[in-house]
Amino acid sequence: MKKFEKELSIIIVNYNGEKYLKDCLESVYKNCSSIDFEVVIIDNKSSDDSILFIKKNYPEITLIESEENLGFAKGNNKAVAQSVGEYVLLLNNDTILIDDISPALNCIVKDDTVGVVGIKMLDADKKYVLSVGNFPSPFSLIKFSFFQKKEAPFMTGKFNDKKNIVVDWVTGSFLVTKRNYWDKVGGLDEDYFMYVEDVDFCKKIKKCDKKSVFIPAVSYIHYVGFNKRREERLIKGYRIYASKHFNFINSLIAKLCLTINYAYKKITKSIR
Repeated sequence: MKKFEKELSIIIVNYNGEKYLKDCLESVYKNCSSIDFEVVIIDNKSSDDSILFIKKNYPEITLIESEENLGFAKGNNKAVAQSVGEYVLLLNNDTILIDDISPALNCIVKDDTVGVVGIKMLDADKKYVLSVGNFPSPFSLIKFSFFQKKEAPFMTGKFNDKKNIVVDWVTGSFLVTKRNYWDKVGGLDEDYFMYVEDVDFCKKIKKCDKKSVFIPAVSYIHYVGFNKRREERLIKGYRIYASKHFNFINSLIAKLCLTINYAYKKITKSIR
């Protein structure tokens, strides 16, 4: 059995995120103090002073300086390959951990049926944001909200009993998994540049008979900013997903629904 140097590797892909890094990293050191962890940051050729900031203030962090913007999936894969933890946490650079994340790690450590763990997401104003979902069906891709979780707690963020909940997928902005599972499915699929690679990863984990679990008792802030290419990349991502996880007929249906989805959004945007 392989011996790991650390219990947890915290993987951060950074692209021009200097303004977020201090708060993100301070929250990591505060809320992971009971865990034997390392931080590995891969910088996707930032044009700001991210690299200088990390080197000056966090010399203990493993920093990988990419000569190009590899995107989210490929960047994470490269960073995980150079990490030494038994468990892996993918963490966005524009996040702040609010709570001790030990319950998230313990969930997967103590239960070998769990393959992925996510926690409760809040926005910059500390308002609840939906961060899990159902796997899409071909027809549901005509509108992304069709495969959102519709149960009241997921819509309101009021999880009264705070029990762990099995879901289809969790967002990649905070995703814990075991390295063995990561390696088994080949990490994140690099056909995705950004978006949907987390849904794809959780789908592959499920195919390995492992479940994804959402822990509402542990929270983090994610500064979900506006990305003018988000819709375009989501459409492209789900086209790739359809090709990989649907049969030929269902893949065609899915892609037709995505075309309608995108066309409708462009029309409504132009009307506004």
